[in-house]
Amino acid sequence: MTQPRWQGIFPAITTKFHADESIDAEGTARHIDFQIRNGIHGLVTCGSLGEASTLTLEEKLQVAKIALEAADGRIPVLANVSETSTREALRYVDGANQLGVAGFMVMPSVIYVADAREAMLNVRTIANAAQKPVMVYNNPVAYRVDLKPEHMLELADCEWIAAIKESSDDIRRITDLRNTVGDRYQLFLGVDDLAYEGLALGCDGLLAGVGCAFPRETVALYDLMKAGRFAEALKLYQWMTPMLHLDVSTKLVQNLKLIDVLVGVGSEHMRRPRLPLIGQERAAIEAIVKKALATRPVQYQSVV
Repeated sequence: MTQPRWQGIFPAITTKFHADESIDAEGTARHIDFQIRNGIHGLVTCGSLGEASTLTLEEKLQVAKIALEAADGRIPVLANVSETSTREALRYVDGANQLGVAGFMVMPSVIYVADAREAMLNVRTIANAAQKPVMVYNNPVAYRVDLKPEHMLELADCEWIAAIKESSDDIRRITDLRNTVGDRYQLFLGVDDLAYEGLALGCDGLLAGVGCAFPRETVALYDLMKAGRFAEALKLYQWMTPMLHLDVSTKLVQNLKLIDVLVGVGSEHMRRPRLPLIGQERAAIEAIVKKALATRPVQYQSVV
C-alpha cells in the first residue's frame, strides 16, 4: 500500500448537540465547514474532545457521515476508534468503511489498561480489518496504555499503520520515535501546549484542540514553523499558549466548548455528566479568551 501523506493541522472536532443532548447535525457540519474554509488539512471525528465516551456506535457513525458530507472531498476525514473491545471496534470500522472515511485514528485500549502485547494486537487487528490507513493514538497520561518507540518498531510491518498521534506529554518521545523508527510513520503531536516544540522537532502535524475555534491561527503556526520562520511562529505560539493550556485538562470538553461560544463558532451543549462551567472556573477562561481576542494577530485571523 502507498501510505497517504498526512500532514498539517487535523483538529479533533467537537460534536455539537442540541439542548436535549441529541446530535446537532447542522451545527456540527457548520463548524467543520468553518474550519475547512480556514485552511485545516484534515480532521478526526469522535475523539475524546468529540465526547466519544457518551456516544453509541451508531451515533459515532452518524457523526462520521455528517463530517464526510460537510467536507465534501476537500480534506481527509478520519474516524476515531475507541470502542471498549476489539469485537466492537471491528463492527465500527466496518460501518465507517461503508461510509467512505479516509482512514482511522485508533486508541490502543480504553477503560481496560492493556499491556503492550494486548495493545499491539488490538491495533494490528483493527488496522488489518480496516484495510485503510491508521493513525495510532498514544496517550498514556489519560488512558494509562503506552506504546513506546520499541513497540511502534515492532508494529512497523503492519502496512496499514501510517501515523502516530503522540500524546505522552513528554516531548523527548518525538526524538526517541524518530531515532527508533526513522520516517516509517508520520508523527503528529497531540498535546496542544507542546505544539511549537513538537513541530520544531520535526513532527508532521498537529492533532489540534483549540484549533477548532482558531483554525487559521493554528495553520499559520504550522506554516511558519515549516518555513523556518521560528521567531514569528514563537510570537504566535506565545499568544495562543494560555488557551492551549485549556486543552490539557480533565475538563477539556467544557473548556473548549466555552471557547467556541466566546469566539462565536459553536454552542456549549454537551452530554451529561458534563455540565457547562460556572463561577470562578468560567470567569477564568472568559478572561483568557477575552485577552486573546483583544490581542489577536490580524494577519492570521480565522474568518467566520
